[in-house]
Amino acid sequence: MTQSVDQAMQAFAASQPALPLAVAYSGGADSSTLLHACVRRWPGQVYAIHVHHGLQDAADGFEAHCRATCTALQVPLTVAHVDARPAAGDSPEDAARRYRYAALTAQALKGFERPMASMALAQHADDQVETLLLALSRGAGLPGLAAMPQHWQRGGLAWHRPLLQVAGRDVRQWLLAQDLPWVEDPTNTDARYTRNRIRHQLLPALEQVFPQFRDTFARSSQHAAQAQQLLVAQAQVDLQAVGVPPQIKAVQALEPERQAQLLRQWLLQSHGTTPTAAQLRELLRQISHCSTRGHRIHIKVGYGFVVRQGSRLAWYNP
Repeated sequence: MTQSVDQAMQAFAASQPALPLAVAYSGGADSSTLLHACVRRWPGQVYAIHVHHGLQDAADGFEAHCRATCTALQVPLTVAHVDARPAAGDSPEDAARRYRYAALTAQALKGFERPMASMALAQHADDQVETLLLALSRGAGLPGLAAMPQHWQRGGLAWHRPLLQVAGRDVRQWLLAQDLPWVEDPTNTDARYTRNRIRHQLLPALEQVFPQFRDTFARSSQHAAQAQQLLVAQAQVDLQAVGVPPQIKAVQALEPERQAQLLRQWLLQSHGTTPTAAQLRELLRQISHCSTRGHRIHIKVGYGFVVRQGSRLAWYNP
């Protein structure tokens, strides 16, 4: 069920996250709420990381605000400057997300006098709904419909989204009630971004027709996540059988559906990339036709290429 900020933080504390804890701090309302709430819960154990993307004129002002707030709270802050401009043919949002997570991981492990044990991100229930609706609009499979997990492990860190069951309006109300400052990202009202159109046009309509949509959508995502866990477990078994990198003949011996799942799993866990539906279909077609020694495989997948190297598949990023 949707929670208040205080309820969500009580649940987060009850999970006993490993300390010290880093908070991804943009200066906006959501991350400001998370930072203040975490500092109150674990004084002296909370650190902040600000990622300066360099993509808009207001970015320097965001950094200045974050520095001033962290100084007032006596919270150690590190700032990562990244060039998040996308490569040709790459999605700007996907590129910014990759750079941001890479920067957060690097700073959490090496940006302070001691490595962080956990990382907290400030996405809330409305962000979860937007993610699910975007996945539906793209015809996504189970990984997309599972939306965002609340807890996971990656890169030597435990990652958390403590506010994932808190409505966006309640996050801002928590700040207003305590007269705490934040900065407003000017792109949040830019209707050219699909997320903003969902936030300002679609969510209010959903609230009128389905008042409990945050809870019911979250339940659907949880069902998808559980089903995806079963598929990942089967893909891991298949990967052990075909090898890493995959042996082409061993892949061909599996049913097409299992081929697709193990290829997704191999690309994600070994190379951090995910094929589109069209890319995966073409890759499966090329694998099915790979019956001679001279048959060549070379197909764009994610931000790199899957190729044939002898009897096995390989992936590289040029």
